[in-house]
Amino acid sequence: MNPYEQRPWLVHYATGVPHEIEEPTQTLVDMIDDAVDRFGRRPALEFFGAETRYRELGEQIAKAAEGLRRLGVGAGDRVALVLPNCPQHVVAFYAVLRLGAIVVEHNPLYTARELRHQFEDHGATIAIVWNAVADTVADFPRDIRPAHIIAVDLSRALPFAKRVALRLPIPRARASRAELTTKPTARGILEWDKVVDTRPISKRHPRPVLGDTALLQYTTGTTGSPKGAVLTHRNLRANAMQGRAWVPGLRDGKEVFYGVLPLFHTYGMTLCLTFAMSLGARLVLFPKFDVDLVFQAAKHSPPTFLPAVPPIYDQLARTAEHRGTAPLRGIRYAISGAMALPPATVDRWETVTGGLLVEGYGMTESSPVAIGNPMGPTRRPGTVGVPFPSTEIRVVDPEHPDEDRPAGEEGELLLRGPQVFEGYWRRPSETAETLLPGGWLRTGDIVRVTDDGFVMIVDRVKELIITGGFNVSPSEVEGVLLSHPDVRGAAVVGLPRAAGGEDVAAAVELREGAVFDAGAMRDFCRESLTPYKVPKRIVEVDELPRSLIGKVLRRRVRDDLIAARGAG
Repeated sequence: MNPYEQRPWLVHYATGVPHEIEEPTQTLVDMIDDAVDRFGRRPALEFFGAETRYRELGEQIAKAAEGLRRLGVGAGDRVALVLPNCPQHVVAFYAVLRLGAIVVEHNPLYTARELRHQFEDHGATIAIVWNAVADTVADFPRDIRPAHIIAVDLSRALPFAKRVALRLPIPRARASRAELTTKPTARGILEWDKVVDTRPISKRHPRPVLGDTALLQYTTGTTGSPKGAVLTHRNLRANAMQGRAWVPGLRDGKEVFYGVLPLFHTYGMTLCLTFAMSLGARLVLFPKFDVDLVFQAAKHSPPTFLPAVPPIYDQLARTAEHRGTAPLRGIRYAISGAMALPPATVDRWETVTGGLLVEGYGMTESSPVAIGNPMGPTRRPGTVGVPFPSTEIRVVDPEHPDEDRPAGEEGELLLRGPQVFEGYWRRPSETAETLLPGGWLRTGDIVRVTDDGFVMIVDRVKELIITGGFNVSPSEVEGVLLSHPDVRGAAVVGLPRAAGGEDVAAAVELREGAVFDAGAMRDFCRESLTPYKVPKRIVEVDELPRSLIGKVLRRRVRDDLIAARGAG
């Protein structure tokens, strides 16, 4: 029997938070159309000072949908987005959904190897990409190269005076500043501006329904290599509704959200692309997190709600302590995720802003938010909070997930609710391992739940590394290291940071006669891995600890590296 069936946490909900949300009736397309109707004259997007009102956003989505339809995009087709945060990203996201097609989000700073793996898996025939990486996708083998590649020039969304000052992350192709602002013309790559220069899509064109797949979001899941989590319109709309219910103090049409989290990540996607839009909020977009850009934007559009990760809060708060707190004083609510939130960061943030900073918990497979600290006096630092409305939990034996643990005992966390995904794209066996009978999602996290329902993360069954808010699969990094001609064995682990999160670290066994060079080994990794996956520390060991069957004992490696760091 599930000891948490009575949901003891409900008494801790902030005033006005319902125990259940209503069943979603709107798809994400209906949701954005409703926002356009209700808030047409209000600003929807801001990008380096350039504003797009909701009415304009609706028109741009309708035209982009028609342009994509003319290229052959239809219901159920996968359309890859490889874009940083920009207005075109928002337009493309909703235009794809308007056609009943499926968005597949990608990190635009991924290496060709990383992108290719995902394209091989989902088989998108259309890719909408940042023009600085268009050639990377165009270089894919013919069997996985999309039929149409549409390149987006981010500078076209800027005020003219600021186009020359565009500051963006540059892929390792090392695109020049000129390449960021010129239109690709070769290799048959289409220009976004030309694709969307058309009439709006007919209002009679078929629309998606709630059960349709809206998004494939790649994640390492609870085990293994990256795979596409299938999220429906119902999943994503429900999670936006749960977020709205969780913060009853939000004001429709009056909030200012800062999009410092990448929209291609499920956390940024839900909190900014869906949740913010459902409120009629002004979404201020940043192509990358930059303290100076945030403080500059805050002078004319002060934020009121900021979803982020602990290092961002800490950096902003420390900067405010030196420059003055005025730009941050209007942030009433902030929700942190992806890694543990240090109490010192909470204290510093709340001192400089006067607002609340609470920790939440989720995963891509739960759209992503499932648990959060109440936005009020009942919040409890050191925990990730209590289950969201319409969300149930169980704590089970990790080896026998059908057996519930007694209240208060540690075990693996299971989740159930309308935000839980449908499964992994074309991976029935892995779906069956993660989604249990009755709709319960295995999280792979070991937790302890207090008598009154607050959840504390104790450890992870999975050995994923969480760095900068992103998941890193040790197996993927180890595979790259093992491809180095001097390496015969490798173990990759996460080492805890004082400010929260982890650093990727590796221990390697070298082949006989090889000379260890940590810098050269990191350079080797950079050829195949995006920067946050490259180990910050690589050490040589004579022999890696292994089990009787030869499996490397990562936990031992991690403990040894932590001990060595402390001794040093």
